[in-house]
Amino acid sequence: MVWTDRIRQVKILLVASAVVIAVASLVVSHLLVRDLVKEEHTNMGVWAEALRSLNNNDENTDMALVLKVLQGNENIPVVVLDDDGQVQDFRNLRVSGKTAADSLRYLEQRAQGMKRDGNVIRIYLDSATPQGQQEFMEVCFGESLMLRRLAYYPYVQLGVVLIFAAVAIFALLSSKRAEQNKVWVGLSKETAHQLGTPISSLMAWVEVLRETYPDDELLPEMDKDVRRLQRIAERFSKIGSLPEPKPENLNDVIENVVQYISRRTSNKVRLHVRMPDHPLIVKMSAPLFEWVVENLCKNAIDAMEGQGSITLTARDEQDCFSVEVADTGKGIPSKNFKDVFMPGFTTKSRGWGLGLSLAKRIVEEYHRGRIFVKSSELGRGTTFRIELKKY
Repeated sequence: MVWTDRIRQVKILLVASAVVIAVASLVVSHLLVRDLVKEEHTNMGVWAEALRSLNNNDENTDMALVLKVLQGNENIPVVVLDDDGQVQDFRNLRVSGKTAADSLRYLEQRAQGMKRDGNVIRIYLDSATPQGQQEFMEVCFGESLMLRRLAYYPYVQLGVVLIFAAVAIFALLSSKRAEQNKVWVGLSKETAHQLGTPISSLMAWVEVLRETYPDDELLPEMDKDVRRLQRIAERFSKIGSLPEPKPENLNDVIENVVQYISRRTSNKVRLHVRMPDHPLIVKMSAPLFEWVVENLCKNAIDAMEGQGSITLTARDEQDCFSVEVADTGKGIPSKNFKDVFMPGFTTKSRGWGLGLSLAKRIVEEYHRGRIFVKSSELGRGTTFRIELKKY
């Protein structure tokens, strides 16, 4: 719970920091863009005035200064139109690779777009048209490359911040998962170690009883239970290591589980097995996989409150071997389909909620398969499905 709360707090802090950085970046960028737009408008006003001075030059015009101002614009795209809307000049626009007509059409279109954006300055000339009207020119200009880049910059920065936050959260979750795995592995190995001594003692007592009461009918059952304890301890000892998978008959593995469960549950629980006649040879760790199926069966018995039917189905499908465990219990809400595999999640009044979490680990990490809730209906039952790859 402490780890979960800490992770949630750090995630909220990272997301909040990303939002603050993004908002601050957008605000600062907006202010910079606004100031740069004003500066470019002012510069274009000076440029337009220089163009007017060039067209109305006399002996008092400082041509060197005028030309310096006109040539100093190296960033802002400009199209100059006469009073008939014809292109007279342009700067900082690439029209190479087009015919003269196409170039002219392109410049006219750009000029009209600039005018629609309100980026136009009209300058009046000293000359007049034949109709006696004063001639003028229109200086149409657009945003500079720097201004466009600055407008996009905050969104790029926002993307970088979000990627950083996502990587940080992923690292935290991985760290949390690694620490949980260490806890489960340590708990399993310690359980196996603690079971070792009493199991050895029980084995010795069984041998003593066998010599004293060789004909007792209960001794074989006691011996089976002791060997069963050995098998359980072996399973726990293998958690955390990578057991070498061996070819096993899936039918035999399921049959062993059915025999064990049927001897230890009431007659009110009916077990049905559906398997093909031919062997299903799968690479697996039989002790661990038996534990997975047993755990699903025991959860089914708890869900049915000791009364109902469990159906185990094994299939040889096109791309995998599948095992399905279906019960007639109380069912699982659809919102909890994924939560049931999380450590600590349980709907029972007793238990730690580790069974399905360990089952998922055994199937996915040790057998490279999948385990999931195939279907469930409240009041009618649940079906778990396991898929194992064909090698």
